[in-house]
Amino acid sequence: MSAVLEVSNLNIGFRQDGRDFSAVRGVNFTVNKGETVALVGESGSGKSVTALSTVGLLPDSAKVTGSVKYLGQEMVGASQAQLRRVRGNDISFIFQEPMTSLNPLHTIERQLAESLGLHQGLTGAAARARSLELLDKVGIRDAESRLTAYPHQLSGGQRQRVMIAMALANGPELLVADEPTTALDVTIQAQILALLADLKQTEGLSLLFITHDLGIVRRIADRVCVMQGGEIVEQGLTAEIFANPQHPYTQKLLAAEPQGRPDPVAVDAPVVVEVDKLRVWFPIQQGFMRKVVGHVKAVNEASLSVRAGETLGIVGESGSGKTTMALAILRLIDSTGRITVLGRDIQGLQTRAMREHRRDMQIVFQDPFGSLSPRMTAAEIIAEGLGVHGLEPGRNRAEMVAEIMAEVGLNPSMAARYPHEFSGGQRQRIAIARAMILRPKLVVLDEPTSALDMTVQVQIVDLLRDLQRKWGLAYIFISHDLRVVRALAHKVMVMKDGDVVEAGTGADLFANPKTDYTRALMAAAFGDNLRP
Repeated sequence: MSAVLEVSNLNIGFRQDGRDFSAVRGVNFTVNKGETVALVGESGSGKSVTALSTVGLLPDSAKVTGSVKYLGQEMVGASQAQLRRVRGNDISFIFQEPMTSLNPLHTIERQLAESLGLHQGLTGAAARARSLELLDKVGIRDAESRLTAYPHQLSGGQRQRVMIAMALANGPELLVADEPTTALDVTIQAQILALLADLKQTEGLSLLFITHDLGIVRRIADRVCVMQGGEIVEQGLTAEIFANPQHPYTQKLLAAEPQGRPDPVAVDAPVVVEVDKLRVWFPIQQGFMRKVVGHVKAVNEASLSVRAGETLGIVGESGSGKTTMALAILRLIDSTGRITVLGRDIQGLQTRAMREHRRDMQIVFQDPFGSLSPRMTAAEIIAEGLGVHGLEPGRNRAEMVAEIMAEVGLNPSMAARYPHEFSGGQRQRIAIARAMILRPKLVVLDEPTSALDMTVQVQIVDLLRDLQRKWGLAYIFISHDLRVVRALAHKVMVMKDGDVVEAGTGADLFANPKTDYTRALMAAAFGDNLRP
């Protein structure tokens, strides 16, 4: 089998703040013709840096030694002209977040045409015809109308398909996919994986697939290279690695799946929140007089209740209305219908009257870095709510911050650090501590684990379960990761296009999904086994 990419004794170092540090050490692997090789590991393991080094895309501060050969041609130390000939033409990249890779000011047609003109000299009608062919190949329906669209007018899955079309534009030999499905819903993720597998066959591609999700690796990869701390600690055939992992780190990754089921709810547990016929419709206005000509029906008459110590999991694809419903329950957006929290109807309360209820209702967001102020220390972030709602009598702020930091698994000695000085998992613990320091009764968790590595996900799930057990918290847990929902949720609600299509206990819904949509979500998350 001929090698498309050969990496030998690759070492990558950087100089930062006057100090040298090593990012990759002694890495060796090969990608053969028509093969999919997965680079697996947690954030900071060196996966992406290794991939970027193949075509010299690292910053000038990087020091690269060793050998990277593409079809026998040495890339380390190659001239810029030589590297430009390989980039895009022979080795193409698909990155994690298409919105940061696509230009928001240019149409899809212009961005595809730019690549085709640069590498193949195609312009005008020829470039348009090739663009339509590419969009059709990656499964975008009504490709002609999509050519004139801007990136924000496409869904996440469509944007990722456009990125794949751009990567395929020049008939590459090797496709490097860097976490291409991490930000996507499970059903869209399954579609993209199926598309890549199909293109690999039809286009004769070789694929270097970078991910932290071993479930994806099992589905798509022929061979696996496991990276930890800049080194490949284990590599081999996918089936062999999964069946008999040798290295402790590989064993740890394979075991990193939320385990167990939620604790039973006390029979006499009080209802914390009850919602009846909640509706959120956003008006569509047109013309100078802003006349309402229709509505975006984000949530249609949803009803639910959550007791103390109970978790309601809300699942569905992006745009299904999950987050909108949660924000409406917290009275952060307008809605109609009845919302009762701790026995009181809060729907009609004005801002001042709502303030006394805010302490009992807290939220933890998906992106811990985006939701934490970079100019505030961990202690200031965690204590911010105390300034609004007041300290508990007889307690001082530093004492309360230290106590809650220890409770969520953070060392109180780190209180003076800023968000960028923490890992992703630690930042999410800070966000959880900020909510929990107020001792709320209801906590909305909006995709709190989706941006985290698998091992860190397990830690956060265990932490949330412990806090619920200790304080009798009611959770509304929003996620598209059904594995996490299965481990945490007592009840599950499935949403699609603003409607609740199915609801029931977690045990019943996972064992016997009743609607085709729920079964599709299950199949995407767990494969063909609908009774995981």
